[in-house]
Amino acid sequence: MEKETSLTLHIEDVYKSYGEKLVLNDVDLKVRAGEFCTVVGPSGCGKSTLLRLVLGQEAASSGTILLDGAPIGFPNRDRGIVYQRYSLYPHLSVLDNVLIGKRLERSYFAWRRERVAIRDEALEFLKKVRLSGHENKYPHELSGGMQQRVAIAQALIMRPKILLMDEPFGALDPLTREDVQLFLLELWQEMQMTIFFVTHDLEEAMFMGTRLFVLSQFYSDGSGADVRGAKIVADHALPRRITSTFAKDDPEFLALREQIRQEGFEPEYLQHVKDFNLKHPDSFST
Repeated sequence: MEKETSLTLHIEDVYKSYGEKLVLNDVDLKVRAGEFCTVVGPSGCGKSTLLRLVLGQEAASSGTILLDGAPIGFPNRDRGIVYQRYSLYPHLSVLDNVLIGKRLERSYFAWRRERVAIRDEALEFLKKVRLSGHENKYPHELSGGMQQRVAIAQALIMRPKILLMDEPFGALDPLTREDVQLFLLELWQEMQMTIFFVTHDLEEAMFMGTRLFVLSQFYSDGSGADVRGAKIVADHALPRRITSTFAKDDPEFLALREQIRQEGFEPEYLQHVKDFNLKHPDSFST
């Protein structure tokens, strides 16, 4: 792989099997620093599996996964993670939940020495996620949207190179979901984060991302097989729309949604691997 200083994540020739079941079939993709990448695909295609490989929670059966040019290895502070269900400790206050990562990586004496500065840093992150004044509350005292914002602050205080999000808004009601979508976009712009965001919601993926990967097992490779592992079947650059959710009703938005639905979600539409929509400048297929 040639050296690319703005490249954060590089995945090449990645396969993942569970026993005889091939889930991911030769996945190739690049993510550059500062991109907001969303991943969509039909249920069971391996979206969350791919995210777990990037996290280091699981190992690929074969292939290469690099973060800033180094092998991904086990989970560490370089990769923040936000799940669908809030990763908060119910017995800890909001502030202590945000502090927990910093606390656990330090010795008792280092924590005693640095705790005031780290507490101030945590309060700044709570301010960024609009939760100033809630630091002494407990998770059960917060709404779902507020709990997810605490989880985001909990991940960001570790200053990861890439923030991984696995269906992060799936448990929220529609109105809260749209509010948190806009909040995350504003935070992403402010902090210039690199985000790898997995969702089953195509509309959400299109609205949130600057780039959208379609992962699907619905394609033709000439082998005649009925069951295939998923591949990246499309890679779309997306215009940035963060001012209003009304953008979701734009005719161009709706037309692209139907194109992506056909590319990756319809079992009857089996495009050949040679016809995949990989026109993004960073797209590649080995």
